[in-house]
Amino acid sequence: MTKKIAIPVAVAALLWFVMFSPWTAPHVNFWVTMSFAGLILTSLSLTIAPDLRRVLAEEFHWKHILLGVGLAAVLWGVFWVGDKVACAIFPFAEGEIGSIYSMKDGENAWVIGPLLLCVIGPAEEIFWRGFVQRQLSLKINPTWAFVVTTAIYALVHIWAMNFMLVAAAAVVGGVWGLLYRLWPKGLWTLIVSHAVWDVVVFLVLPI
Repeated sequence: MTKKIAIPVAVAALLWFVMFSPWTAPHVNFWVTMSFAGLILTSLSLTIAPDLRRVLAEEFHWKHILLGVGLAAVLWGVFWVGDKVACAIFPFAEGEIGSIYSMKDGENAWVIGPLLLCVIGPAEEIFWRGFVQRQLSLKINPTWAFVVTTAIYALVHIWAMNFMLVAAAAVVGGVWGLLYRLWPKGLWTLIVSHAVWDVVVFLVLPI
């Protein structure tokens, strides 16, 4: 991994540490920090890989909205089933899932919603798939780029010490990463999917 990719990934790991670690998370507002992280990582992505701006401008099509919403709905169904299975198998699952949802306690849904839809969800896809996976695909085999990106995306969540969160990140990261591997021009579908899925799973129809 070149410095061009490694440094932004290190920045992301540091930001995720601040947001999720038990030593720092109690001292920051998760939603403000996550939005700040998204803006920082998007800026790094577009600065280091300026051709990504062209990709975002030229590849948008209205079909991506429909496909993204549909994919978000499918993912919600997968996680609904996964929640039931996990809670039946792992005695700690319900508590860990509850701690994930506790991040929105006391927060205004009308503030969180737009942040998820317009900042957090899009920024994560632009960075993790549009920048990291795309840049890695130019350096190594695209399939390995998908595997490495998915692994890093899951592992940066490890600071939360929450198995269910890491597993969830691995699943959604794997789905979005695989689709990007198979359809490199589908970044906008993933952006819409991530943004809509975040809003639905956190606010509209929590699992």
